[in-house]
Amino acid sequence: MEKLKMHTSDLAEENYRKLAALFPNAVTETVDEDGNVVRGIDKDVLMQEINAKVVDDGQERYQFTWPDKRKKVVLANLPIAKTLRLNQEKSVGRDGTPGGIDSENIYIEGDNLEALKLLQETYLGKVRMIYIDPPYNTGRDFIYSDKFSIDSENYLGISGQQDEQGNQLVQNAETNGKFHTDWLNMMYPRLRFARDLLSDDGVIFISIDDNEVDELKKICSEIFGASNVVGCAGRITKKSNNKGDFWAPNFDYIITCVKNRDLAIEFTGGANTKSYNLVEDEGPRKGEKYQLVRLYMSSLQNRNPEQRFWIDCPDGSKIIPPGTTFPPEKPNLGDGIWRWSRKTFEENKDKIVIKQVKSSNLLDQNKQPAKWNVFTKTYLNDVLAKSTAKPNSFIENYINQMASHELNDLGIPFDYAKPSALIKYLMEVAQLKSDDIVLDFFSGSASTADAVEQYNAEKKCQCRYIMIQFPEDIDEKNVAYKQGFRKITDIGEERIRRAGKKIKSETGADIDYGFRCFTIDSSNMKDVYYRPAETGQMNLDQFTDNIKGDRTPEDLLIQVMLDLGVLLSSSVETKEIAGKKVFSVENGYLLACFDKDVTEETVIQIAKQHPFYAVFRDSSIANDSVAANFEQIFETYSPQTVGKVL
Repeated sequence: MEKLKMHTSDLAEENYRKLAALFPNAVTETVDEDGNVVRGIDKDVLMQEINAKVVDDGQERYQFTWPDKRKKVVLANLPIAKTLRLNQEKSVGRDGTPGGIDSENIYIEGDNLEALKLLQETYLGKVRMIYIDPPYNTGRDFIYSDKFSIDSENYLGISGQQDEQGNQLVQNAETNGKFHTDWLNMMYPRLRFARDLLSDDGVIFISIDDNEVDELKKICSEIFGASNVVGCAGRITKKSNNKGDFWAPNFDYIITCVKNRDLAIEFTGGANTKSYNLVEDEGPRKGEKYQLVRLYMSSLQNRNPEQRFWIDCPDGSKIIPPGTTFPPEKPNLGDGIWRWSRKTFEENKDKIVIKQVKSSNLLDQNKQPAKWNVFTKTYLNDVLAKSTAKPNSFIENYINQMASHELNDLGIPFDYAKPSALIKYLMEVAQLKSDDIVLDFFSGSASTADAVEQYNAEKKCQCRYIMIQFPEDIDEKNVAYKQGFRKITDIGEERIRRAGKKIKSETGADIDYGFRCFTIDSSNMKDVYYRPAETGQMNLDQFTDNIKGDRTPEDLLIQVMLDLGVLLSSSVETKEIAGKKVFSVENGYLLACFDKDVTEETVIQIAKQHPFYAVFRDSSIANDSVAANFEQIFETYSPQTVGKVL
């Protein structure tokens, strides 16, 4: 039985193996600065194989670099021995029930670089859209310091996310000599992982202002490829402002990158949505926005008799567009007609609204000016679905004040949030559909989660989200602290709960209103699991079990799912098989048993379920005989099953 690695991938090692597989003749050995023999790649051989020049440091070339850039590339590739632990108390069920864990939405408390590393295998190429609103590096906001010290002995046990005092976040003041460098060092490895998580048709939207927009464009060009940086839209942030040194800043930017330009879905959203100010209050389209459009327009004039007919009004009268002839006579040139034929009208009566008006250019059955007019409902969703108009690169309708209003309505104290309407608009632009995943790894007050639920309610679809937020302490002087919030994550989670209740009460939509809450923690495995060779004979007694004593079977299951690439949103149920507790993930795709004294009968019964993966605790096998027969049992009853132990 193969042993699970229980740590994130070593991307540098994987890249080396890929290169070695492609060009085995380029693999060589050399001596490092300490005199140790190490593996290497012969650049001269590589240059011959790819027929391209390998550029040395001293040669002139076009590039974008900064101090410590190489270190950040290393940081992005290093593995970590961390895991996620489910917090059921903070989780919310699909229907909004506190403590439920059936939601397919994910909220992660912890450092976003660690979280991205933990998600890299499970969600590789699965995220359809990313929206982030990172620190703008104004000199007053916070960024991640990412200072770290790693050696070959302990690099798996740490993430490199704290400074010497254990501080996670630092203020990047303008007096800092590495003002841009620190911000770039923070963003670069995170965007590397963001690109890998995007699907082939995926898109990332990044909000930024003048402080780092130029630098951000450059690193996006490097990470995503210049051709995949598809736009930089300007957004009005406020209508008036008198702050600033020279110009009063009233806008920011949204830099947009796609994973693969050739496979990306073209943006839509150029339609004017302001006029869709009515909301359906009943029927199958309840909650959808629409506008009323006159069925008769003076510009419509021809001789099509199918578009000139009487329409019955609520008071029994009849109305028709102006003209000199009336049915059954054939209309003359110049007679008014309806936009719809009689057949279309009859088929779409659910979209017809006949209203009494002060004045109308229609005629009644007495050939007098009518007191009624006829309108059709045009639904915004239908227009957006058919629209091929490109969205304007200057966004005017989603100012920051909207975010303040919606947070106030929810009773959530938070500054500098983006309006959920902006993110929902970007989802429309990207044409998201059911089962698409939206990721925000600077989630803040969770505007993105709110936007996803609004979008799902309006579109009647089931997009899912992953929110990541570092649990930064809230200052005791802050209004939020006085209201009982201690961490920014507390604010984000409560905002999702309240927003979900509001959307559910207003729309009644059958969508996922919950989230599974996870926290990042150290690995479930003791250090000996990763370095068994360093454990002496005298210490073996204390390592009869390589799992930490405070970890639950549920904790183990989550780390196993991460290791095997099983989605965190997968359904999980518990079964009793041969007297043992067994986790069944995604209807038996993965069966995991972490009970002690697992007998041969237990293994046989699990094998008979034909799971794709079967996982056991190595220390839980009842005896050597069971362990010896393990693989033979699965070969007999379920040869396609992949068996793993931890």
